[in-house]
Amino acid sequence: MHPVRRALLSVYDKRGVAELGAGLARLGIEIVSTGGTARHLEAAGVPVVSVSSVTGFPEILGGRVKSLHPRIHGGILANRRRSSDASELGEHGIVPIGLVAVNLYPFRDTVRRPDTAPEEAIEMIDIGGPAMLRAAAKNFDAVTPVVDPADYPQVLAVLDRGEEPPAALRRRLAAKAFRHTQSYDAAISAWLEGLDREAADGVAPGDGDDRFPAHLFLDLSRELEPRYGENPHQPAAVYATAGGPGIFGGFEQLQGKELSYNNLLDADAARKMAALFEEPAVVLVKHNNPCGVGRGDDLVEAYRRALACDPVSAFGSIVAVNRPVGRPLAEAMAELFVEVVVAPELGAGAREVYAAKPNLRLLECPPYRAAGGVEAAELRAIDGGFLAQAPDAEAEDEGSWACRTTRPPTAEERRALSFAWKVARYVKSNAIVVATAEQTVGIGAGQMSRVDSCRLALDKAAQAGLATAGAVAASDAFFPFPDGLEALAAAGVTAVVQPGGSKRDAEVVAAADEHGMAMLFTGRRHFRH
Repeated sequence: MHPVRRALLSVYDKRGVAELGAGLARLGIEIVSTGGTARHLEAAGVPVVSVSSVTGFPEILGGRVKSLHPRIHGGILANRRRSSDASELGEHGIVPIGLVAVNLYPFRDTVRRPDTAPEEAIEMIDIGGPAMLRAAAKNFDAVTPVVDPADYPQVLAVLDRGEEPPAALRRRLAAKAFRHTQSYDAAISAWLEGLDREAADGVAPGDGDDRFPAHLFLDLSRELEPRYGENPHQPAAVYATAGGPGIFGGFEQLQGKELSYNNLLDADAARKMAALFEEPAVVLVKHNNPCGVGRGDDLVEAYRRALACDPVSAFGSIVAVNRPVGRPLAEAMAELFVEVVVAPELGAGAREVYAAKPNLRLLECPPYRAAGGVEAAELRAIDGGFLAQAPDAEAEDEGSWACRTTRPPTAEERRALSFAWKVARYVKSNAIVVATAEQTVGIGAGQMSRVDSCRLALDKAAQAGLATAGAVAASDAFFPFPDGLEALAAAGVTAVVQPGGSKRDAEVVAAADEHGMAMLFTGRRHFRH
C-alpha cells in the first residue's frame, strides 16, 4: 500500500464529515471535494481542493456533471501494483486517491413522500456518487471506500496511528459499498416499475396489469440473532427491510430476556390484531392464534374480558394493547405469566410493576399501520422461491354486508358480529370465533373441517364457563354444509357472519332460518394458513 496522499469527500448526508475532514487535514492528507460538501468543510475550517480545480473543468448542467472525469476516476482506479498505471498517472499529472467517502442522494426518502413529483425524484438519482463509490470499492486493494458515516471514526483512528487501513477492513467496506449501490439501484428500478403500474391502472387483470413487479429485490439487514428458531436445533436470524422504519415499525425493548423467534412471530400477530380496534383493546396470542380478545372502556376491563376466554392458554402468552399502558393494567396482570407485552407506550407506573418480573419482555412500538405498495408485500418461502401477496389489512365496508336470512341481526348482534369478524381475520384456518360485542367467548382454530372448528370453539367456551347462548359467531370462509351452523345454533348462538359463496349457501341459510338465526354475508374470505 502507498500512503494516503489524497482523499475524496462528496456526501449528501453531512453527519460526521467535518470531523473526518479535520482529522484528514491534520494528518496532511489533501482533501478534494464537490459543491455542498466543499462548502460545508470550508465553513468548518477544513482546507479543501475543489473538484473543478483538479479536473480543470467547471461543474455543468446544474451539478449533474462534476466528478465524471479521468483526473478523478484515474486517481481512484489506478492499479498501484502495475508500473504502467503509475507511469500513466505521472504522464497526466494525476494524484492517486487513497480514500473515498461518498454517500448518495436520498432517493428512497424522496419517493416515499406522497407529494413527490417524478421530476423531483429523477433529480435524486445519483450518477457521479455511485460511479465513484463503485470505482473505490472495485480498487479496494489500494483504496478505502466509505459509504456509512458510522465508519468514519474507525477509519480515522487507523490513520491517526500512522497505519494504512488493513486489507480486511477495506474488503468489508467495499462489500458494504456494493450492497449500498445495489440497494440504491433496486429502489430506483422499483420506483420506475411502480410508475408503469400506475400508468396501467384500470387495465383488466390478465391483460397487462402487473400488481407486483417482474423482479422483486429484497434488501435486508440483520437486526437480531435469537438463540434459535422455532426449535432449539434450528439456527435463526431476524432481518429488517433496509430503508424502512424497522421491525414492528421501530421497537424498543425496555426490559426482559432476549426475544425468541416464536416471541417475534406471536408479537407480530398480536400487534396487528390490536390495531383493528378503535376502542381500548387487549389481545392475548398463543402459538400465533388469539386465545382471547377483549375491548372495553379501559385496558383493565378489556384485559379481564380477553383473559376470561381461555385463562389456561393465556399462560405464557403474548399480550398486545392499542393504548398506553399504566399501572392499573400492569397490576391487573400481576398473577398471569406472560412472555411479552407489546404496547405503543409503557408508563413509569407500569414499568415499576413489571420490574418485579425481570424476564418479562416489554416492547414499546408504534401501532401497526399497513404500508402500501409492493414494499408491503407479505412473502413466504417455499422450496425454490417465495409466495408474495398483499397484506389482508384493508378496512372493510361493513355496510355492504348482505343479510340472507329472514331475520336481520339486531343492533347489538351486529356490533358483536363486527367484533367477531375482526378477530377471525387473525385466527388460523379453519377459523370460528364465538363472541359477544365486547369479548371472545370461544375460538376454534386450525382444524381441518369447519364443523370441528365450531365444536372446538364451543368446547373452549364451556371450559372457560362462558355462555354461548345469545352470542354470535364468525367464520373466516363459507360453511360447506349446514352441520357447523347447526352445532352453533344448538349452543344458543343467535347470529353468524360469513363470506358466503358455497354451492350449499341456500341450505345453510335455510338452516339458519329454521333456528331463527340472523346471518350476514360479507363477500370476503379471510383464510390464514
